[in-house]
Amino acid sequence: MKRVILLTIAMFAAFGLSGCSYNDLTAKQQNVKGKWANVESSLQRRADLIPNLVETAKMAGVQEQEVFGQISDARSRLLNATQAAPAGEGGDKTPEQKQAVIDANNSFGGTIGRLLSLQENYPVLRSSEAFMKVQDELSGTENRINTSRIDFNQAVTDFNTTRNSFPAVLTAGLFGFKEEPFFQADPSARTAPNIGDANSLRRPQTAPANR
Repeated sequence: MKRVILLTIAMFAAFGLSGCSYNDLTAKQQNVKGKWANVESSLQRRADLIPNLVETAKMAGVQEQEVFGQISDARSRLLNATQAAPAGEGGDKTPEQKQAVIDANNSFGGTIGRLLSLQENYPVLRSSEAFMKVQDELSGTENRINTSRIDFNQAVTDFNTTRNSFPAVLTAGLFGFKEEPFFQADPSARTAPNIGDANSLRRPQTAPANR
C-alpha cells in the first residue's frame, strides 16, 4: 500500500514538472519562431534589392552573364525556401525547412559577393550613382540580417538549453519538441573573393578536347 502511495505521488510530481516544462518550452519555441520571422523578413528585403543591382550593372555595360545567371538561380532557391509552406506544428517551419533556408542564404550570399566584386573590374560601376545607392541599401540590409541572425541564435540557444535540461527533456521527447538549428554562415564566406582578375569571378571552364 505504501509503495502504491509513493508511486502515485511520484507520478503526480512528474506530471506537474512536465506541465511546467511544456509551458516553458512552448513560450521559448514561440520566441524562436518570432526571431526566425525577422530573419526571413531581412532575407526577403535583400532578395528584392538584388535585381536592382543587377539591372544597374547590365545598364552600365557589364557583360558577366555567368555571374548574373548564378545570382538569379541562387535568388530563386532562397525565395523558394523562405516561401515554402510551413510543415511543422502550429504553423511553424520544421528545423529541416529552416536549414534549407540557411543553406540557400549561404549560396545567395556568395553570389552577391561576386556581383559586388565586379565594380573593381568595371570603373563605370564605381561612378554609377544608382549602383552605389543600391549597394548602400544592401549594406544596411546585411546589417539587419546580421542583427536578426544574432537574435535568432540567442533564442535558439535559450530554447535548446531548456529543451535538453531535466525535466524538460522528458517533456520534449513526449510532445515532439525538436532542437532548433543555428543560423551558421557557410565556411567559404570566411574567404574573400579574389578580385584581381575578372576571370576569378567565373567558374573554371572545361578545356575543349583535342581533335
